Amino acid sequence: MADSLVVQSKVKEAVKGLDLRMDSSLPDALNEKIAAVLKEAAARAKENGRGTLRPYDL
Repeated sequence: MADSLVVQSKVKEAVKGLDLRMDSSLPDALNEKIAAVLKEAAARAKENGRGTLRPYDL
């Protein structure tokens, strides 16, 4: 997945709400993590014969 799945300004806002500062590479790391979770969830859905991702696939 080349496109970003996270909005950097929203991540920064959320981190600020936790009284922390954000390293500039955090959004990229989050993007990679989310892409991996989605890939695993997609595999689970396909293994169960479904073409729809559902929350419990996560």
